[in-house]
Amino acid sequence: MNATPEVPRKVGVDGLEAKWVPVWEHEGVYRFDRTRDEVYSIDTPPLTASGSLHIGHVFSYTHTDVIARYQRMRGRSVFYPVGWDDNGLPTERRVQNHFGVRCEPALPYDPSFAPPEKPGKNVIPVSRRNFVELCRLLSEDDEKVFEQVWRRIGLSVDWTLAYQTIDPATTRISQRAFLRNLARGEAYQSEAPTLWDVTFRTAVAQAELEDRERPSAYHDLVFTSDDGAEVLISTTRPELLPACVALVTHPDDERYRHLVGRTVRTPVFGAEVPVHAHHLADPEKGTGIAMVCTFGDTTDVTWWRALQLDTRPVLGRDGRFRPEAPHGIRAEAYAPLAGKTVHTGRQIVVDLLREAGALRGEPRPITHPVKFYEKGDKPLEIVTSRQWYLRNGGRDEDLRAKLLDRGAELNWVPPHMQVRYRGWVEGLTSDWLISRQRFFGVPIPVWYPLDGTGEPDHDAVLVPAEASLPVDPSTDLPPGYTEAQRDVPGGFTAEPDVMDTWATSSLTPQIAGRWGTDDALFRRVFPYSLRPQAHEIIRTWLFSTTVRAELEEGVLPWRDAVISGWVLDPDRKKMSKSVGNVVTPADLLERHGSDAVRYWAASARPGVDTAVDEGQMKVGRRLATKLLNVSRFVLGLGLPAPDAVATEALDRSVLAALGRVIGDATAAFEALDQARALQATETFFWTFCDDYVELVKGRAYGDRGEAAAGSAKVALTTVLSALVRMLAPVLPFAAEEVWSWWQEGSVHSAPWPSAPDTDGDTALLPLAGSVIAAVRRAKTDAKVSMRSAVETLAVAGPPDVLTGFAAVSDDVRTAGAVGTVTTRHGDGELSVEVTIG
Repeated sequence: MNATPEVPRKVGVDGLEAKWVPVWEHEGVYRFDRTRDEVYSIDTPPLTASGSLHIGHVFSYTHTDVIARYQRMRGRSVFYPVGWDDNGLPTERRVQNHFGVRCEPALPYDPSFAPPEKPGKNVIPVSRRNFVELCRLLSEDDEKVFEQVWRRIGLSVDWTLAYQTIDPATTRISQRAFLRNLARGEAYQSEAPTLWDVTFRTAVAQAELEDRERPSAYHDLVFTSDDGAEVLISTTRPELLPACVALVTHPDDERYRHLVGRTVRTPVFGAEVPVHAHHLADPEKGTGIAMVCTFGDTTDVTWWRALQLDTRPVLGRDGRFRPEAPHGIRAEAYAPLAGKTVHTGRQIVVDLLREAGALRGEPRPITHPVKFYEKGDKPLEIVTSRQWYLRNGGRDEDLRAKLLDRGAELNWVPPHMQVRYRGWVEGLTSDWLISRQRFFGVPIPVWYPLDGTGEPDHDAVLVPAEASLPVDPSTDLPPGYTEAQRDVPGGFTAEPDVMDTWATSSLTPQIAGRWGTDDALFRRVFPYSLRPQAHEIIRTWLFSTTVRAELEEGVLPWRDAVISGWVLDPDRKKMSKSVGNVVTPADLLERHGSDAVRYWAASARPGVDTAVDEGQMKVGRRLATKLLNVSRFVLGLGLPAPDAVATEALDRSVLAALGRVIGDATAAFEALDQARALQATETFFWTFCDDYVELVKGRAYGDRGEAAAGSAKVALTTVLSALVRMLAPVLPFAAEEVWSWWQEGSVHSAPWPSAPDTDGDTALLPLAGSVIAAVRRAKTDAKVSMRSAVETLAVAGPPDVLTGFAAVSDDVRTAGAVGTVTTRHGDGELSVEVTIG
């Protein structure tokens, strides 16, 4: 502590970010100390640097930062790394638009390629390696810009622990985990129907789906039974008629029971298909009998598997009809469809049906939910392809049960968020599809031998040694092969796919903890203390991380999960880029300051959707400003003598009240509820400023002698010290500024306050506050200055109230400029009468 506080003449919140951010970095205030006994580790979401930052990011990351700062002040070594999520489609899309390029994997690498300064009208094709280099270049540039924003917000992360979700170290860990999954039989490949995005030409996992309402129409198609009778089918996908492999009806539907076990012929294309009974058929939907196509939707896949049906695929990976007709249908009827889009194909099939007299009536418009990739613009199709999967309990009841148990073991804040996890796990219908047909991602580290005709043997997977990781199969070699054997008969070929971004992000505990490269560190931080995240990615990030930890470690990867709500626009609508109501933080930070924006964010309870509220930010700025001003006043009085103690009743009362608030705020923080901790602290702060400081101001100046002044100074500085530390997690810049005036080191390394040892009566401060408030109201009503004298102050109340008032009456008299004070016993509550001379 400085013997004499160095209090500036003028204080303000503007410019504090520029002052303190470089100091914190230079002094390593937030560096993780791995030698400390008690570690608090946070598996924080990797920061997205592709696109634009919006206020929702600031909202949720502030919640985590407040908890991290509190834990650091509790004496724990906080492991709080930062990651950059630069892996996956968002980065690829940004690179394509920014540079005006597209990836053509067949092109050779051009080491001298330089993108144009401004993209032209014509898109430039580049090799995969050139494209990946552009992804890295743009990601690194974006991350530098975003880092400055996050530093300004005051995230107390350890920037020396930064990682990228596709850097060499991350790739090594992700590939290592995959190879271990493969060795244990948890990772496998399968040729199967796959949800497919035709725009990005990549497979999509169940967790990445979303339903969107889209217009469609029912078409009534006339099939013919083997005895010549008509069978009417209603479908919204007439274009998939050439892919029809069966009709399905409910076992209890009397209308079609006579058809079960027989065959019918499809109109136009003339395929004979069987009729089956299955409980998933809905008698109330359409005509009550459905056609099964390979594949129109996930129900088709279910029926295809359960009934062991034939396969007639018609759509390719490009979303167009395949050039060759599937077996069993009239090739001449299919010919007009070859190479056409789904939309055009639908028109062609409907026209063919009309010509054949097999379309009954006109299409009936409807609106219904359609599956989309969450980042896609066109409806998903289902195509047959070879993909890599990871077991996740979708088809393994024992693993599903273990993952449900892990969800129950986890401490959820708020508790009701566990329902989302349980509902997702119980509703899984397939394993986790982890392969993607993209370019900028972690390569799946395998090769395949080629037979004498150049065909790959996908069952004989060639894998690298862990010591050789990371590898890129497209440029690196499998053990025992030479480059001359690449893609030639008898040689080998590389796995072309990369891992889904979640297959890497699911390993953030391992990546941040440097699993496999610094196992001493990993053992210090894993399992982690906290996983903070948004609720919409419980099914993806939280669940997938639980899966990876269960498969590799057999444990829950964290103790607590804090789930944040959405940020809504000022009209309380969910923010969306498509709607155009996204609020970016730059302007808010500039106008209100970082502490003010953090205050708005920290005021929201976990899991609660919160609107952007500039009024709340103004309150936060006022709070930060008041902290500076009241600190300037208190410290301007000078520090108490080393042997001074709080002897006055009001001083002991405020210290006792402080003890209660410290207890309440501490309990709230331990429950991971930063909003409740802030509320308790802020309420007491304003009582301290508005009541206590005003009540003891005269005494602190020495109006009642040196001993009484010393008592006031002890209480003032004790409370101020505690409040600065208690507000520091939310208002780090203002708190650091105040702390620097009179304390050594950073407030963010200072210990969390403990309750003062005092026998004070907590009722005295609110009692004195009520009386002085009545005096102020009387002066306001009389339209006189607050410094005007009060002739008499009459206080009435029960004996215990009057006894308490007697202990603080001298401070009230001085603060209110009161001449005569009288008291009398009253039967009711406190009564105050003020006479102004």
